[in-house]
Amino acid sequence: MLKKMGEAVARVARKVNETVENESDTLELYLEGNALHRLPDEVSTLQHLKVIDLSRNQFQDFPEKLTALQALETINLEENAIVDVPMEKLAAMPSLKSVNLRLNPLNAEVRVIARPLIKFDLLVSPEGAQSDSAQ
Repeated sequence: MLKKMGEAVARVARKVNETVENESDTLELYLEGNALHRLPDEVSTLQHLKVIDLSRNQFQDFPEKLTALQALETINLEENAIVDVPMEKLAAMPSLKSVNLRLNPLNAEVRVIARPLIKFDLLVSPEGAQSDSAQ
């Protein structure tokens, strides 16, 4: 188990370093399926990041470091264990176009509060839907 976690952390560190070194206009970071439960601090240096895919990880809390990335357009957090989402902070992100929170056990307040606040596409599963891994 520790070896698997260590390998996942090493993959993430390599991916973040590659992304930081790549100074193209379309920065994208794909960290899906790495058993992550939090983001490394280095993510906050990615001020030109446009897309981040954190699907199929183990986030229980929404990674709020993402809300400081002003160029971020797409956040994919599908199939995690997130219950609460900082909708006010997401609503204040100027470039945000899409947030995928499908297959997360979101609380009902997130669903109700989100609609009037947001100007981006919020993708959520129907209430009561669960991922195969949660059944």
